[in-house]
Amino acid sequence: MCKWRVNLILLSVFICGLVIIGRLFYIQVIQGDYYKAMVQGMYVSDEEFLRERGEIFFQKGEPMAININFPLVYASSREVENKEETAQKLSDIIAVDKEVILEQLKKDSLYEVVKKKLSEEEVKKIKELKLAGIYFGEEKGRYYPQETLASQLAGFLDADRKGRYGLEGYYDNILKGKKEQKGNDLFLTVDYSIQFTAERLLADAAKNLKIEGGEIIVMDPKSGKILALANFPNYNPNQYSKVDDMDLFQNSATQKLFEPGSVFKPITMASAIDKGKVTPQTKYTDYGVLKIGGSTVTNYGNRIWGEKTMTEVLENSINTGAVFAEQQLGNTLFLKYVDSFGLFEPTGIDIDETYSENKEFKKGYEINFANASFGQGIAMTSMQLIRAYSVIINNGKIVKPYIVEKINNNGEITETKPFVADDIIISPKTASQVVSMLVSVVGNSYSKAAQVPGYYVAGKTGTAQISYSALEINKRGYSEKTWQSFIGFAPAYNPRFVILVKLDNPEAKTAEYSAIPIFHDLAKYIIDYYQIPSDYSEEK
Repeated sequence: MCKWRVNLILLSVFICGLVIIGRLFYIQVIQGDYYKAMVQGMYVSDEEFLRERGEIFFQKGEPMAININFPLVYASSREVENKEETAQKLSDIIAVDKEVILEQLKKDSLYEVVKKKLSEEEVKKIKELKLAGIYFGEEKGRYYPQETLASQLAGFLDADRKGRYGLEGYYDNILKGKKEQKGNDLFLTVDYSIQFTAERLLADAAKNLKIEGGEIIVMDPKSGKILALANFPNYNPNQYSKVDDMDLFQNSATQKLFEPGSVFKPITMASAIDKGKVTPQTKYTDYGVLKIGGSTVTNYGNRIWGEKTMTEVLENSINTGAVFAEQQLGNTLFLKYVDSFGLFEPTGIDIDETYSENKEFKKGYEINFANASFGQGIAMTSMQLIRAYSVIINNGKIVKPYIVEKINNNGEITETKPFVADDIIISPKTASQVVSMLVSVVGNSYSKAAQVPGYYVAGKTGTAQISYSALEINKRGYSEKTWQSFIGFAPAYNPRFVILVKLDNPEAKTAEYSAIPIFHDLAKYIIDYYQIPSDYSEEK
């Protein structure tokens, strides 16, 4: 009886073993492909949220940030026959350490990702090997088809699928949308062709002028639409993890402060003219040196200009002349005007920005106001400065710059309406006078190279010394390095665009030789691109 029970137990164990083995055979061999597909499907569903993220497009529909399927290679480790050899062959193709791959192949897994985002060449070479247990799948991911173009503007999506920097960061929640539907698509004011040309010009400046950094902003001064926002250096958002310097992710035009130098003088002049303290024809005598307390103000190159009008002060960029205009206005009113030009506040643009309260300038010392009159000792971003110029261009009214023109919420379009302030910062008459002065600057001074034949162009250069503090050096005063800039607009009396070019420490004496040629080339491109009718005929 005992023997019969033992045999029955053994038979039961044997039958159970056969059932288990049969089931494993069915799962791993007969239904193996099905279960691999199911696991892969589970992986893709994990990316469901990313698949629904809204996409970003330039003004005319060119893609900036889109969702695509990336190829990946994975292993069903139980099927890999020679793990050592397979790891070596894969390592030779996909540039992943052999030992790392081997660890993955040793795992008891039906689905072990070996590498994501394979190139076409990698896929082709792996397929040719026909390795047992090695398969291909797809993963939905964010892709930036323009690569480095407008990279600081785009930002990127990190490994946790969170938007970082640029538009990806600022509009993260809008791009995400709701889980049950696709996120919102963004359509920008930025023109792909103008952006491309601006970045090419900065790249050329890096080669020819050895700039350490640079920015170009192109804006419609009447609406605030940003037509281009170019930075140098830039990076590839598809490979953001390879960037060592995180400062590269910041958009310098909105997040880095600088002292503008003489490009600020038209704001000083506009303030003094608007209050009736000077006119474009008001004369003063320059002696080359101006003593203020224990400090001394001199002109570039220690020049002595003698008797000059306020228009000639701008034409020749005379520091002491700017101080004269500020002194006629008075410190209190000057401070009030600078504030009204929006230089102590954020611009309201729809990407991350910073600003300075300029506490040192506001302390009220005479030398601080004198220096600020010609753009030293007062800090701002490039975006704040170009916005301030919109006051002069736009008959005394300030605009709010913006980048996203339309938001598409599953077919429901929301358009951004341009914001032009009701307040008159300077009178239309003052604005018109300053525009004419700036046309004279381009026509009669060092800025002649900014001219575009057949068109009235207005503008002003700026060359400012870079303070040690801006270079993160614990030392008072200014270094030998310079910021060189030019702001210009055309056609001057009915502007279609305003351009700011700012270069960090170019190998050139002044902006005449660095920023102006870049402005000219970009302005000429835009005029031709927009087919803007000429102001006058050029006679041979």
